[in-house]
Amino acid sequence: MEPDSMTKLSDARKGPSVFIVERDASFSKALARLVAAGGYDACAFDSSAPLKAFSRTTPGCILLSLQTEGHDGLAHQRELIATHSPHAVIFLTTCEDIPATVNAMKAGAADVLVKPVAFGALMRAIENALDLSARTLSSRTQADEIKQRASRLTPREREVLALVAKGYLNKQIAAQLGTVEKTVKVHRAHIMEKLEVESIADLIRLADKLSALMPLVPTRNDSPEQLQPEAVCA
Repeated sequence: MEPDSMTKLSDARKGPSVFIVERDASFSKALARLVAAGGYDACAFDSSAPLKAFSRTTPGCILLSLQTEGHDGLAHQRELIATHSPHAVIFLTTCEDIPATVNAMKAGAADVLVKPVAFGALMRAIENALDLSARTLSSRTQADEIKQRASRLTPREREVLALVAKGYLNKQIAAQLGTVEKTVKVHRAHIMEKLEVESIADLIRLADKLSALMPLVPTRNDSPEQLQPEAVCA
């Protein structure tokens, strides 16, 4: 997005930002002044502009008209979802359009406010939206860190981790993988070091989080009772 496509009311871009996407320039400026008066960095965009310039590394929220002539706020919301934007959306509407409101909330909108918007209600909605955005960014950062740690594991270590996550004992893992218990203990120690955990409980919790992000290595048997040693090697 070109710099002249937005009205920037603050140069402090390091903290949370409130982006206003509105076709009515006068209403947009008035809303931006309210946002700035509440202590937030406010940037106003024309509703026809693509939503590509928003920071993805700091919390933020977007004030977006739900329905205006020639503008579909839900389409903008879908675009944000498709691009994995971490920013929470607050919709503004001129009337209580129940079906549109339901669709917006189902799609993940933080709030829907009816114009004219009271200052107090706007500030509360922005605070909640920024909190939601911050939690979204925190979850993504944590997920990226977990995946980065997991990338250090060898294929065999991933196999061991998958079985540890299922609650298998070392001797059962050894039987499943055709090795000896001592070797499994060594693998487990390397896994804990690479994943930066200090206890089996922490390892299992991290494995659960990892399995929710990406599939762990599939195992050949699902039941510990069915595990039979294929071979014994040092």
